[in-house]
Amino acid sequence: MSSQGVEPDPVAISRLKLSNFRNYASADLALEPGLVVLAGENGAGKTNLLEAVSLLTPGRGLRRAAYTDMQGKAGTGGFAIHATVENPDGETEIGTGTSGATGEGENGRKVRINGANATADELMERLRVAWLTPAMDALFTGPAGDRRRYLDRLVLAIDPAHGRRALDYEKAMRGRNRLLAEDSRDGRWFEAIEAQMAETGVAIAAARMELLHLMRAMIEKLPEGGPFPKADIAIDGDLERQIADRPAVEIEEGLIRQLAEERGRDRAAGRTLAGPHRSDLLVRHRPKDMAAEFCSTGEQKALLVGMTLAHARLTAEVSGMTPILLLDEIAAHLDEGRRAALFSILRESGGQTLMTGTDAALFSSIADQAQFLTVANGTVRPA
Repeated sequence: MSSQGVEPDPVAISRLKLSNFRNYASADLALEPGLVVLAGENGAGKTNLLEAVSLLTPGRGLRRAAYTDMQGKAGTGGFAIHATVENPDGETEIGTGTSGATGEGENGRKVRINGANATADELMERLRVAWLTPAMDALFTGPAGDRRRYLDRLVLAIDPAHGRRALDYEKAMRGRNRLLAEDSRDGRWFEAIEAQMAETGVAIAAARMELLHLMRAMIEKLPEGGPFPKADIAIDGDLERQIADRPAVEIEEGLIRQLAEERGRDRAAGRTLAGPHRSDLLVRHRPKDMAAEFCSTGEQKALLVGMTLAHARLTAEVSGMTPILLLDEIAAHLDEGRRAALFSILRESGGQTLMTGTDAALFSSIADQAQFLTVANGTVRPA
């Protein structure tokens, strides 16, 4: 964890190589630090490049797609991504991909760091990646599950252990749901699984609340009346509400009792109805004092951009590394003033940002400050 006042280390991908990934039979890109613009028509493969970079972190990337869907049409041998990551200490070579016969879990792909086998979690020691895509425009009006995943991705960027907690909790909950579906009455199995759910569930809630406090503090540092409105954020969840007032062990014991008492209700519902998988992220547009879901699409986009920038600053401060930002079709949804403000903030951050767009003219104000690449039919060349 970096100390207050210490400049985060600049981290950037200097080379990205793809093999049989989406519409790229092969690709070899030399990337510059700072701002990178990927311009091209719809369907050219711009977002596929961002998705490849997003796989340099735990999880299934910015589309959350099945690994088999990421595989190109060149064959059934899986896909490969290789990146050279630059930081002040030198270069790190990262490779990830599948062999073609993959499962759907995180174990479905392999990771190598400097030629040695590694876990996806170890990627977090080398770089942090965050993204904003058009699919996230419906975040505030869509299902709570989308907001939970967004929240947990924010947590993961500053707390690499969060991903493992979430996987352990999901595995335990699936086990409990299976017992419910089988109409099992084996109390010992339920007790063991519910104890694990309580332990990991409370840890998840605590990590979310820590992120919430840090994000609130970072948002307060933003200027009043800026181009991206301040957001008031909260978490609506039974466990999260208890974190500040009760010891973790008491909250765990309470959840264990609740799960035991509600087996009958959950059996009838066919699923577990209590736990951190039921929580929701609440966001309000502070200047308008309005819930985000009732704001205009433009205001929602501005809120998301502001939260993304605040989280990027937080990630840099906590991890000691500037995160790599992936901004898909970002310029088309912002007016000229907000575009200029965004580009200025990104330049000042000192981090690497990959931005896509169908119209390169929207990035003309940074023509001499960014690397421009043209994407067409699975090929990439300097603009």
